[in-house]
Amino acid sequence: MGNLMRALNLYGVGDLRYDEVKKPRPQTGEVLLKVRACGICGSDIPRVFTKGTYHFPTIPGHEFAGEIVAVPEGEDIELVGKRAAVFPLLPCGHCAACQTGHYAQCAHYSYYGSRQDGAMAEYLAVRRENLCFLPDGVSYEAAAMCEPTAVARHAFRQSGAGLGDVLAIYGVGTIAMLLAQWARAAGVRKILLAARSEEKVAWAKRLGFSLAFNLKDPAGKAAWNTELAEAGGADACIEGTGASEGLAACLRAVKPFGTVVTLGNPQGEMRLSQDDYWLILRRELVIKGTWNSRFSIAANDWQQSVRAMEHGEIQPERLITHRFPLAEYQQAFELMRDKRELYGKVMLVMA
Repeated sequence: MGNLMRALNLYGVGDLRYDEVKKPRPQTGEVLLKVRACGICGSDIPRVFTKGTYHFPTIPGHEFAGEIVAVPEGEDIELVGKRAAVFPLLPCGHCAACQTGHYAQCAHYSYYGSRQDGAMAEYLAVRRENLCFLPDGVSYEAAAMCEPTAVARHAFRQSGAGLGDVLAIYGVGTIAMLLAQWARAAGVRKILLAARSEEKVAWAKRLGFSLAFNLKDPAGKAAWNTELAEAGGADACIEGTGASEGLAACLRAVKPFGTVVTLGNPQGEMRLSQDDYWLILRRELVIKGTWNSRFSIAANDWQQSVRAMEHGEIQPERLITHRFPLAEYQQAFELMRDKRELYGKVMLVMA
């Protein structure tokens, strides 16, 4: 297979290159994965263009799937040829959180694509215990969306919404549309989506969710309020933008004793007016955070995600709007950075 491979290597803020690098060799407990598809996460944009990563150079990419092509000598040769998605968080295995299987809260974790090299490359050596094997009916592109699908499932479960409930989701992006699919599969009676542009409203409706509203438009905001009023408020609301405006809107949307889940990474300081804070008190609301996903024996959002994909309950490929080969990475990243057109999931596809 040769000793070199192609990869996207981040040498500094704004300095991402299509590079030739040494191909990794799997160590004890690892497998060598030939990457077939890797999604560009919204968090990859500031990582590449503004914030940087933990060290340079770093190969980004934490939403990925591929084929196992090699294992260390003497280890599980039967794994070669199997297809898998990969949980990108690498827990230490020793801290208090790890001892209870809460790996997302690990005190000393690493992470493919940020704290160590990731999957925007032809190959990646990954921990065997982080593999999520794929059934035949799940494509590499769908599997590369296991990470956001599992994140959405975990957030949805945090909301407590279920059969016959009303769920409001603030923000219309890839995670929000996966949330909506989980809610529909769970029998949620009414799924309200708060968008901030007519393009996003149209996209949500094309995906089968008719109760999407542009809250930047007075008519859209009025329709949103009417739907909430007719329902007596939402049983749960998930904030997906990381902005104060969205958090306040969720507090207003949820009914007494309801739940607000904070999902969106904060864009800056989060502020609430006195009136909005009063809503938490007077309505006795539950405010829940959500972080990453569960990947343990006791609870595994990844296995549940793959199963739902296999049965057609969750269809992540419908959210892919753009596909690029690895060599055309500049177009892919600039599309997302500059927001030149509507996009859902932007996918890097390897041969």
